[in-house]
Amino acid sequence: MKRLWLTAALGGVLILGTVAFVGGQGEQDAGAAAPATTVEAASQPIQFPHNTHAGQFQIDCQYCHFSAERSVDAGIPPVESCMGCHRVVPGRNNPEEVAKVVEHYNAGTPIPWRRIYKVSDHVRFPHLRHVNAGVDCQTCHGQVQEMGVLETVAPEARDLKMGWCISCHVEQNASRDCTVCHY
Repeated sequence: MKRLWLTAALGGVLILGTVAFVGGQGEQDAGAAAPATTVEAASQPIQFPHNTHAGQFQIDCQYCHFSAERSVDAGIPPVESCMGCHRVVPGRNNPEEVAKVVEHYNAGTPIPWRRIYKVSDHVRFPHLRHVNAGVDCQTCHGQVQEMGVLETVAPEARDLKMGWCISCHVEQNASRDCTVCHY
């Protein structure tokens, strides 16, 4: 009797696990929970030119994405980070966009940035492990310092699927154990 119960329980767990896995795959294929989402620049609250900030002025990625080296998330820049420079820099190319930053700062409201990258819910991408291992931001996000306002997502990062990550782990001789990304 105990053996029959154990077999039934194990079978139930396997079926539920399969349904969850296959169901998650179906969502990705349908685009409902795609591994990476693309957000058009026009839908961002402020038209932010990475090529001006990271390129021309060589501001380090982690000045704005402050928690990348110590957190699983890279962090969304708070308006205070922007104001660190824009208290004195009016933004000669797009002063109207800087005015939006100042409005948020004066109102004490965060800039409602829209997410650009999103991996599937069953995947964990700890930024701190990658940054601390010496992986440059450009490895996954492309040449951000060359991207203007309209180029919000690097072409190589539009498809954040497992094969892309595994290829990098193989090239870098990094662990390919399932629990590295799935925990």
